[in-house]
Amino acid sequence: MARARIPDPEGVVAVRAAIAALNPSAQSPASAGAASPAEPAPTTAPAVPAATSPPAGGLSGGVPRSTLATAVRYSLQLLAERATGNTVEVRVPPFAAVQCIEGPGHTRGTPPNVVEMDAATWLSLATGNLTWELGIETGRIHASGQRADLRGYVPVVGL
Repeated sequence: MARARIPDPEGVVAVRAAIAALNPSAQSPASAGAASPAEPAPTTAPAVPAATSPPAGGLSGGVPRSTLATAVRYSLQLLAERATGNTVEVRVPPFAAVQCIEGPGHTRGTPPNVVEMDAATWLSLATGNLTWELGIETGRIHASGQRADLRGYVPVVGL
């Protein structure tokens, strides 16, 4: 059974809290403005350098696990809603995985196009604090398959 849709206000609050806890140099929720999730951040947002990125696993900065889980699930929900399809599977273990992007799909077994990363990396990518290219270069994003590319689909959350 699919999860219930996370309401936008609840999701935005969770994303802001998680980003603030995971990356103290990120924009604070108070100064984030009133941008809605329908307004993605600019694609030219500065990338988070690998040296200042949260450690792999994403469970740092004192963010409650439930808040981190909601933030990841909400931002993946937005990706799946905006890039409908089932050609690429995006995995952010242990919190969620979604299928997205139109094209040839799969129905059984391991999908041929997979993108996987930790929670901190996904939230940085989803909010525009990390570029796809830098994530791939630094090994924070693992992508396999010809269509496993999220350029043009991220960022998904405008803060």
